[in-house]
Parts: sequence; C-alpha cells; structure tokens
Amino acid sequence: MGRDQPVELRRDLGPWAAASLVVGTIIGTGIFLKTATMAQVGGSALWVLAAWTTAGLLSLFGALTYAELGAMFPKAGGEYVFLRAGYGPAMGYLYAWNRFWIGSPGSIAAYAVGTTTFLGGVLPIDPDSKVVAVTLIAVFTGVNCLHVRAGGRLQTVLTVMKVVMIGGLAFGALFFAQGGDWSRVTDDRGFPGFSAFGAMVLAALWAYDGWNNLPMAAGEVRDPQRNLPRALIWGAIGVFVIYALVNLGYFHALPFAEIAAPSSTSIAQKTATQFLGGTAQAVLAAAMAISAISAMNGSMLTGARVPYAAASDGLAPKQLAHLAPGAAVPSTSVIVQGLIACGYALAGGFDELTDAVVFASWLFYALNAGTVLLLRIREPARERAFRVPGFPVVPVIFMALALLLLVNAIWTAPQASTLGLGVTAFGALVYAGFLRRRA
Repeated sequence: MGRDQPVELRRDLGPWAAASLVVGTIIGTGIFLKTATMAQVGGSALWVLAAWTTAGLLSLFGALTYAELGAMFPKAGGEYVFLRAGYGPAMGYLYAWNRFWIGSPGSIAAYAVGTTTFLGGVLPIDPDSKVVAVTLIAVFTGVNCLHVRAGGRLQTVLTVMKVVMIGGLAFGALFFAQGGDWSRVTDDRGFPGFSAFGAMVLAALWAYDGWNNLPMAAGEVRDPQRNLPRALIWGAIGVFVIYALVNLGYFHALPFAEIAAPSSTSIAQKTATQFLGGTAQAVLAAAMAISAISAMNGSMLTGARVPYAAASDGLAPKQLAHLAPGAAVPSTSVIVQGLIACGYALAGGFDELTDAVVFASWLFYALNAGTVLLLRIREPARERAFRVPGFPVVPVIFMALALLLLVNAIWTAPQASTLGLGVTAFGALVYAGFLRRRA
C-alpha cells in the first residue's frame, strides 16, 4: 500500500458473509438461461445433465485447489497473489489485467443485462434496455463504495432470498408439475460429439463461475485460514446440489423439445407455469432478478480488490489502491470497475459477454492449479491450514480438463477466445514495455 494511505482493509466479513459471497456470486443468471442453450447443442436430456455434472465437478476441484491457496495467502487480490507467488510478478499482472478489463466488468455487465431481461417480462420496461442495465450497475457501484460490512450484509440477505426461491422452483418442478414425466430425465439420443459436449460444459461453467471470487476479498475475511476454505468448499457443494435439483426439475416438468425451442421465455419460467399457473411469470421474474443482482453485487465487491492489490504493488495506477477514509474500501477501484462494466453493458449481449468472461477466467484457473503444484515442490515444509484432498490428483485433473476446455473453446467460440487471448497479449506488451523493471 502507498505511504499516503491512512487506512487499511478491515476484516469485517464473517463466515456467513463469506459463504454468501461464494453461493451468491455463483448462482446468477446461468441456471435460468443456459440449460436451453445446452439442449439445442446436446440433443438429449441425459447429455445436458452430464455436461452440468462435469462442470460442477470441475468447479468443485477448482474450489478445493483455491481453498489451499486462499488459506496460505489471506490477502486482497486472490488469484493475483497466487500467481505472483507461483510464477512471479509478470503472471500476476497478466491476471490482474484480464480481471480488470474483462473478468470483473464483463461479469457485472452480463448480470445487469440478464436482470434487465428478467424484469422486462413483468415490468413496463424494455427487456433490452441499456439504460436500465447501466442504472443497475451505477446503483450497486454506489452501494459497494460504502463500508464492506454493508456490502456483505446485503449479499447475505440477497443470497438467502434467492436460495429459497430457487429451492422452491426445484421442489415444485419435481413434485407438483402437471404432466411431469421421469422418463424425460434419462432420454438419450446418443453422444453429441466431443466438440458439442465441450461447448455445453463451457456454457454450464458460466453458471458455476464465481467460486473463485471469495479469495479476492480474503483481506477482509475474519479468521481466513478457517472461514475461507469452509466457505469455498461447502458453498461449491451447495450450489452443485441446487443446480442438480433444478435441472432434474426442468426435464421432469417439460418435454425436451419445449426446453430446446428458441423462445423469449426462459426455461425457468416455462417450468414454473407447470405448477404455478398464471402467477409464474411474475414470481420467476422476481426470483431471477434477485439472483442476478446478488451475483452482480458479489462480483463488484470481490472484483475491485484485484486492481487494488496490483496498484498496492506498484503495477497499476496508484489511485486504484486508494481506500476511502472511514469506509476502508477501494472506492476508486470500485468506481472504475463500474464504468468499464457500463461500457460492456452498452456494447454487448448476454451470451457474448459470458463466453468472453469464461474463456479469460479459465485460462488463469488452470495456471492457479499449477501454482499449488509448484509451491508443494518448492516449499514442502510450509505450514498449510488446508491441504487439497487427493493431492496431486485433484489439481492435475482440474488443470488438464481446464486446458482441454480452453482448446475446445478456441474451436467452438473463436470470437470470445480471440478477445480473451488478444487482451492477454496486449497486457503482456504493456508489462514488458512499462512495468517489468518496476516489478
């Protein structure tokens, strides 16, 4: 931190706030929207469910890996700190660059666009309104410039609300849907091919994205060696269970052809009409909007800590390391992040934003699995509050599957992949030209 900073980050996020950040940031828009997209690619319920399961296990392996790293480095910045420790300042900077320009603002924009779409179904607003999306970003950027405790409490309330609503959707679809049929769940029309299956996993990973966010705010978590691993692991497991129940409910309640059919109505809303009737539209719109807003708030709170950490190390403009007196939050970083997110919301659609975010994120998730391996080799005697179970199998499998996923993404989503690779390459040029000597 610069010498002119009069305040420091405060450890005001307790275990419930930490767990809410994990669950609330993961569950956003994907569980309501991505199953239909996956069904169009996969061709049968069984393989769509298999893709969701693969994505869930991959994310759980990632959470286990990050739990070890987060307990070792309970500082603001998360993966920036991990990659710097594993590979040096250049790799840490490239992650911070990607997170600053794509990962955090792209996620925030996608949640704002998704929320606007949901609200457009029941309120007299245009579901494609850029003004509403930008307004949402502005309002919650303001909230996250307040004390971190305020953001944590808001996150806990929003997360509890949406878990209850999504649990109700799953319960109703599984047990009260008119015309429900369990044979639809096991419908198998043949393996769609590795490329198509990889595209489905990539789509599902957007719905799981966010398990990595909590370590970004580790500098504000109380007793991080204990609370951070617990929140990561149990949060990831809880979301896995919720997603499994919801997807089973979708395929039990609706014929596959109706799920895969292009429609302006989300698959969640179609499902809810099977047991809620005419009230489904309003109830599900509220549930989905709360879910997306909760994920957006969590992404804002955690994402702003990455440029703060890089700036504190002299690898970004020092203004990004400024902590607001009294609030003790990186308010400049929060505001700049919000401005970039507004630009993305004005320029891009939902699927384009999510594909770009997932590709850029998983590039560094794979490298962080390598950090665990490198540090175990270089510092075997170092005290670790949490150790990845099944080491080295879990991080190796995670890293290998992440790399395969990235290769497949380059083939199936070249535009999003090119954006991620291009931004990374530009960041490397900036580092080599201006920051290498400083680092």
